[in-house]
Amino acid sequence: MSEKEREINIEDEDLEQQETQPEEPAEETETTEEQPQEEDPQEQIARLKDQLLRTIAEFENYKKRTYREKQELIFNGGERTITAILPVLDDFERALGDATDDPKAIKDGMELIFKKLVHALEGLGVKKIETDDKDFDVDYHEAVAMVPGVEDEKKGKVVDCIQTGYTLNDKVIRHAKVAVGQ
Repeated sequence: MSEKEREINIEDEDLEQQETQPEEPAEETETTEEQPQEEDPQEQIARLKDQLLRTIAEFENYKKRTYREKQELIFNGGERTITAILPVLDDFERALGDATDDPKAIKDGMELIFKKLVHALEGLGVKKIETDDKDFDVDYHEAVAMVPGVEDEKKGKVVDCIQTGYTLNDKVIRHAKVAVGQ
């Protein structure tokens, strides 16, 4: 007889015995699995104290880790900026090392370096604040002079830009210093 057949025979015998025996009301037996044991108050206090200490330690570790990460970002945050500007610095070094006396070549070289610098800054999110024929806006412009006697269409508008202003990711980092028509 195989093992499977033996199991079936045993189950059949159990069923027959259950059918022949009258049902007895289930007695209420006390089991440790169904009813939780009352925990000793001292043990509960010790367990909660341990849990509190662990939570406090985790929070302190979190604070230290975020502080370190913040310091690292501040310390190394300029790395991207410097990496973008280093090629422009290399171009300036080459231009200064060149012994040409041709003023047009020098001017063309300086314009190329300037364009490269502007492109590098734009890649970092720096943008020039436009002032040509714009209405005066205190959010972007700083009036350093008022120009009297201008045409009616130029009143309240930027007439001249004395110093260029810039934004970094749409936040003004330097206001444009302008002269405004009066």
